[in-house]
Amino acid sequence: MPALTEPSFLQSVDAMFSQAVALMDLPPGLAEKIRVCNSTYTVRFGVRLRGEVHTFVGYRSVHSEHNEPVKGGIRYAPSVCHDEIEALAALMTYKCALVELPFGGSKGGLNINPNDWEPHEVERITRRFTYELTKRNLLHPAQNVPAPDMGTGEREMAWIADEYKRLNSTEIDSLACVTGKPEHIGGIAGRREATGRGVQFALQEFFRHLQDVKKANLSKGLAGKRVIIQGFGNVGYHAAKFLQEEDDTRIIAIIEADGALVNLDGLRVEDVKQHITETGGVKDFPHAKYISNGSSILEMDCDILIPAALEGVINCSNAENIKAPLIIEAANGPISFNADTILNNKGTIIIPDMFANAGGVTVSYFEWVKNLSQIKFGRLQRRQEEGRNRLLVNELERVIGQQLPEAFKRKYLQGAAEIDLVRSGLDDTMRSAYQAMSSVWHSRKEIQTLRVAAYIVAINRVSESYNSLGI
Repeated sequence: MPALTEPSFLQSVDAMFSQAVALMDLPPGLAEKIRVCNSTYTVRFGVRLRGEVHTFVGYRSVHSEHNEPVKGGIRYAPSVCHDEIEALAALMTYKCALVELPFGGSKGGLNINPNDWEPHEVERITRRFTYELTKRNLLHPAQNVPAPDMGTGEREMAWIADEYKRLNSTEIDSLACVTGKPEHIGGIAGRREATGRGVQFALQEFFRHLQDVKKANLSKGLAGKRVIIQGFGNVGYHAAKFLQEEDDTRIIAIIEADGALVNLDGLRVEDVKQHITETGGVKDFPHAKYISNGSSILEMDCDILIPAALEGVINCSNAENIKAPLIIEAANGPISFNADTILNNKGTIIIPDMFANAGGVTVSYFEWVKNLSQIKFGRLQRRQEEGRNRLLVNELERVIGQQLPEAFKRKYLQGAAEIDLVRSGLDDTMRSAYQAMSSVWHSRKEIQTLRVAAYIVAINRVSESYNSLGI
């Protein structure tokens, strides 16, 4: 039997789209309109650094404008290319539609290894990239709103927001040009943790659906489940942290660029995080077995596998050997199309990326709304909630003739802060999206996977938007 040819990331996304469309009844031509990327801009610009001019190549892809603004992160990585950005932009369209956000899909990137440059040099490059995007209307609160992605974070978003404000000094909504900013300049509480928190909420909702849990041949409840995390950056770290601290899962392995750590009794997430911060990798961590070939640990026996790094880490070369009955895609496109087919044929349940990692864009939406409204969430109602709750507690204590426990009163009387409202909104979003996806999954026997169900839900919603626009 000849070896399967591994598709590119973009080819995988298109193949998964076509798999869903084959089960739908769309008007002629509409499926192709939804599939294709509307536009991809390539910008090449020079920045004088270290005594000479260096030329950088950046991209901004707009996949769909059925809703505006379009939304999608900016990544800094040597792997950034035209096709990768188009694939990520397409996923953003379907992701936003699935979780019912009023955005079209976009993505951006700069072909650069940020570790090759000093922070002040990265700032100069970022500010020039911002200028190139702004003058082409590829950065605007009402048209195109980036966010952090691989290789970028709050720091880069702060530079982008500041440079945009400098270029548009009379724009009152300028802070809404980008999300993922530090809290003190228009960011929102909970954005840094959002994607990892969304992974946690996605798993919690999956385990509320016992019919779906049974398909994965797992027992009910997250407590005690053996979890492997591949990629311990922002997303992987927060997913591991919350699953360990709040759901009592056992993190038995963490895979990073320089190898993997294994401890079948469970790794302490915060200890691993501190070690990586201090040393730059997982090697020499004292409380686990170190495996230099980290990718081999993807094939280790576990209950839940969480790929949280790059696309294509599960592919034709290792899919047959994956033992996890449940995989949740915290990264974008970590499973290739061929590997997806292999795993589905084995009965592996996959919670797809367009749902599983939607926490980041969901909380980015909350930040964008906050910036447009110019007011912090919770500011108007928090003390009013506390007052109403105190009235109720006081009356209850009067009626029963005794004091309620102080610990209960402290918790109950506290009004919702911004972080509480953000987490509540994210939890509700992830629950609603999973319920829509699961319902379609079980509606017809031809719809065999959660991924196909997710695409069908998303494509239907984009189709309805285009129909409303007369397209």
